Amino acid sequence: MHAALRRYAVLALLAAGLVPAAHAAAADVLDGLQRKEGFLEVWTDPAKGRLLLGVERLDTPLLLVTSLPHGLGSNDVGLDRGQPGNVREVEFRRAGPRLLLVERNTRFLASAANPAERASAREAFAESVLWSGEILHSARSTRVLADFSSFLLSDRHGVAQRLEGAEQGKYSVDKERSAVLLDEARSFPDNTELEALLTFEGDGKGEFVRQVSMDPTALSLRQHLSLVRFPADGFRARRYHPASGAFSQGVYDFSQPLADSLEVRVQPRFRLEKTDPAAALSPVKKPIVFYLDPGTPEPVRSALLEGANWWRGAFEKAGFKDAFRAELLPPGADPMDIRYNVISWVHRATRGWSYGAALTDPRNGEIIKGSVTLGSQRVRQDILIAEALLAPYARDNGDALKQRAQEMALARLRQLAAHEVGHALGFAHNFAASRHGNGSVLDYPHPLLGLSDAQGLPALQPAYGSGVGPWDEFVVKHAYGEFAPGSEESALAELRRQAAAAGLEYVSDNDARSPGAAHPDGLLWDYGPDSLKTFDELMSVRRRALDEFGRGVLPPQRQLGEIEARLVPVYLLHRYQTEAVARLLGGASYRYGLAGDTAPGTQVVAAAEQRAALQRLLRTLSAAELALPPNVLDSATPPGNDYERTREYFATRNGPLFDPLSAAASASAQTLQFLFDPARLNRLAWQHARDAQQPGVAEVLDAAFAATWQRAGGGDKQPAAGAVQLAANWTTLDALLAALDGGQLHAQVDAEVRARLGNWQQWLQHTGGGGDNLVANRREAAALIGRYLADPKSVKLRPLPAVPPGAPI
Repeated sequence: MHAALRRYAVLALLAAGLVPAAHAAAADVLDGLQRKEGFLEVWTDPAKGRLLLGVERLDTPLLLVTSLPHGLGSNDVGLDRGQPGNVREVEFRRAGPRLLLVERNTRFLASAANPAERASAREAFAESVLWSGEILHSARSTRVLADFSSFLLSDRHGVAQRLEGAEQGKYSVDKERSAVLLDEARSFPDNTELEALLTFEGDGKGEFVRQVSMDPTALSLRQHLSLVRFPADGFRARRYHPASGAFSQGVYDFSQPLADSLEVRVQPRFRLEKTDPAAALSPVKKPIVFYLDPGTPEPVRSALLEGANWWRGAFEKAGFKDAFRAELLPPGADPMDIRYNVISWVHRATRGWSYGAALTDPRNGEIIKGSVTLGSQRVRQDILIAEALLAPYARDNGDALKQRAQEMALARLRQLAAHEVGHALGFAHNFAASRHGNGSVLDYPHPLLGLSDAQGLPALQPAYGSGVGPWDEFVVKHAYGEFAPGSEESALAELRRQAAAAGLEYVSDNDARSPGAAHPDGLLWDYGPDSLKTFDELMSVRRRALDEFGRGVLPPQRQLGEIEARLVPVYLLHRYQTEAVARLLGGASYRYGLAGDTAPGTQVVAAAEQRAALQRLLRTLSAAELALPPNVLDSATPPGNDYERTREYFATRNGPLFDPLSAAASASAQTLQFLFDPARLNRLAWQHARDAQQPGVAEVLDAAFAATWQRAGGGDKQPAAGAVQLAANWTTLDALLAALDGGQLHAQVDAEVRARLGNWQQWLQHTGGGGDNLVANRREAAALIGRYLADPKSVKLRPLPAVPPGAPI
């Protein structure tokens, strides 16, 4: 009932003598509620579990940000503690007796001075009403009041959507088991921070929710909401350049000149202002401060603070004194508070990725909060890799080797902290920086390995770089540098010219992550300027590590089954350099830029280099590299009672026993996913058509066939080398059929692949020798090819073997 009607009813009853006069005065809606003054007025009602919000200015834009103070704990689902959500531009509006919270459409606008032009763009695209509540009236507040509890108890972060996207089932908020956390409500001059406990109800059948929850049908997480005043005027947006090494955010601006693109992009960055703009090196009005999660233990804490603070030097070289620092979050501070840039140390059930996010003002790219999530388990993977290579538990200098393994892991943490903070500063990945060694913290670095001079054993060189690299200094100058009035555009162009002249190449995510990527410098987890040379070096380290592999790789307090898990990174030590080599085959380099400042086109990798890459890829399909030595085969032990193999192990079809053939097939699949990627085969066909000196599809397939099925035997002295070679042969055939079956090949490439498969069929069907088993496998392979070429739908293709996860390290 409306408040006015309630008052009328009370007066009517009073007149009829049915209500005592003492109850004639209606109670104020705010009686008994506790007030918290700030940007938005907060009234908490412990008796009813409500939170009322008082809005001073209607129709005034503000920012809304969600985050998760308490997470799910599953890397696979991705709802981490401390995870930030998107920044939304919203405003409160009054509609008769109701208060609306409306999200503005910030992707489409008109920046013209003419109000009618601005309105035409605004009216062309839909807004979103996020919430509506009845307006309450009180003599105790001059603001527009409403019960905001229903909004706080709604899934604004998208938890249910994330669960469904991870195939964990459909979940929805159970409001009976959810509550507004009144004691967590805070309001400050420029931001109001609110929180609720949300319980999501679902069927609980998903693998990942069962792994991490006590009751997978009821997942209780905390959702935090930050309502933030728009930052003050004065921030100068910087136009995005594709070669800047930065992230970008963009809008479609319908006020752009007719010949210009409607898409306008700016470079996200913090507001950073010198106290003396004319000085080459000046203190700043407000430094950028990142606060480390106090739940981070030592020695991790010190390593993360040291690594994050590497950025101080880069800002100083850009002209800003004491402009950046990382320190421990002070007691009592809420890490979800929008005012704090935070580095969170986050626990999950399994190892997983770390993240750095820049939360920005949708209008201009100003970063209002940096949020870094560091997964706590991945550091243990570094130690595992180091110990698997060094085998310290079987050596006289084992204590020193164990210390070296930990030092490597801490060095990786320093680099990781700098890397993710770099993202939160607005910087993108640069996967070409490895061409200068550890040339940028924004690359994915592989530990630098070698063989010791004395015994030829695997050795850890200074595994990771220390400090930011030349590329990192460039991106700070380009993003944050201050220049004389009117000179910014030319000064930034000169910075880019200097970076290019210094050989600082730049390749980011879109050109580096796909198995069929083409750029030879867009490489994750590789190192060194020469992919072929480094591949050869790493294969030597791998072979020596396998020869030394055994009980000494495992700490004495671990169950014996973990030996298999430690074999994985050693056996697949070449996995990232294999990908680097694959980029040379059918590869082509190119640069990011604008038409006015960068030469267009691509540069195809030289034919000789492509053929050298092909030979190295085929080497990884040979029993000489795939067959395991006796010391490895004899040390593999099934997991102990109450333990089991996880995805960090090779699959097995041998019941409880280690399966060397599955391991060999998995390693083969690692190579073949790159070698037979449809985009790579299509490029090979085109490059050969344009230049007959380049290798084509037929040459590559003939070489792959010769290196696998046409081998007379195992070609190696290791045990069961012939059986191992057959495992690689079958994986090769399965991979090629899968590439053909995927429908991504050009018609003429599809025809060429079918023709080569027909040749394979003929050879396999009519060639004898090599023993009955080899002949039988060849005949069966020929029959499979024949059935598939005749009627693909009649053949159920085998999926490629699963490859245990490598990244992140």
